[in-house]
Amino acid sequence: VVSVHGLKSRVLADDGNTYECAVRQVLKSLSIEQRSILVAGDHVLFRAASLVDGVIEEVHPRHGVISRTSRGQQHVLVANVDYLLVITSAAEPGLKPALIDRFLLTAQQCNLKPVVVVNKIDLVDPAQLQPMLGVYASLGVRVLMTSAETGINIPYLRCLLEGKQTAVTGQSGVGKSSLLNAIQPGLGLAVATVSADNDKGRHTTTAAKLIPLQGGGAVFDTPGIRQFQLWDISAGEVAGLMPDLRPYVNACRYPDCLHLTEDGCAVKDAVADGRIDARRY
Repeated sequence: VVSVHGLKSRVLADDGNTYECAVRQVLKSLSIEQRSILVAGDHVLFRAASLVDGVIEEVHPRHGVISRTSRGQQHVLVANVDYLLVITSAAEPGLKPALIDRFLLTAQQCNLKPVVVVNKIDLVDPAQLQPMLGVYASLGVRVLMTSAETGINIPYLRCLLEGKQTAVTGQSGVGKSSLLNAIQPGLGLAVATVSADNDKGRHTTTAAKLIPLQGGGAVFDTPGIRQFQLWDISAGEVAGLMPDLRPYVNACRYPDCLHLTEDGCAVKDAVADGRIDARRY
């Protein structure tokens, strides 16, 4: 599914053609209260009604699902992806490590391979970011500094995405659409400047969409997210999903330790000894 708008969707079929499709059959069989009946990346059973349109009759089981919590319910952003490209920016808006960590937790939970991309690197001295980005690299997370404006590392990023199914996510204003336009000239995605009042981006991508790449594979462009509430991850599971904290969890005095105020906490001891990055903790 390329994109979903109301009761219509655009389907990329096996024959390479794109069709406008009604989703009425799906709506008959699934609860209309579900927010994620059909999402970008879904594999569907599609019956063509003509050369230009058709009907989606069934949604196949999903893997590689990226979700967030919205109003207490699961909001599925994309499905059937293998890689998660976490786009952030060095400035305008500034780097938000806590948001990166939330995406990394989601990637760990969903068995996706994460790649952290720091865009707009031309606006700062890259040396300032090395201590923070080095922590991610030490965890085995690939980190790439880019600039859609000047072309820094764009060829490398283009090669990285070829042949893969990759979800592109991050907060508004970090330059996701600009990077995709640079990766695939002629794409023509809308871009906008960051608000000078609050240093927050304006939403230019309003619905997730699948974009086939000329070199093979596809990217899923998702709407900009200013806050990302984790879905289906409890407080007790967080440390186990963090590879830098996980080795110390079983050494805590209490099996249900949350590593906050408990005594005999091996995680807190590791932070105090410098074995775990204090900001990540």
